[in-house]
Amino acid sequence: MIPIHELISKIRWDEEFGKGDFAIGYYDRMLDKILIVPFHEIYFDPADHFSFQIVTEDGETHRIPLHRVREVYKDGALIWHRQALSFMIDARADNLKTGITNGEC
Repeated sequence: MIPIHELISKIRWDEEFGKGDFAIGYYDRMLDKILIVPFHEIYFDPADHFSFQIVTEDGETHRIPLHRVREVYKDGALIWHRQALSFMIDARADNLKTGITNGEC
């Protein structure tokens, strides 16, 4: 799977691939769900290669780290998704019960 930063660069800079209506789905920790944002509403700070910014309906600016991106859509079709890390969370919880710590999974 292509890393998300490479896919975003391809959307932004490859004229042929970038044709279409793109949207990014990111995990919102406060709402505990994936929110979909049209690509044209995302701001990329040239000095920040690890996140993007969005402006909410109430005018607040939020910085979204790229590791929270879960889905990318082109013309309504899912073209990229990141596997959920729930298996890692479950494994860590099991390890805490058995006394295994410090990433010894």
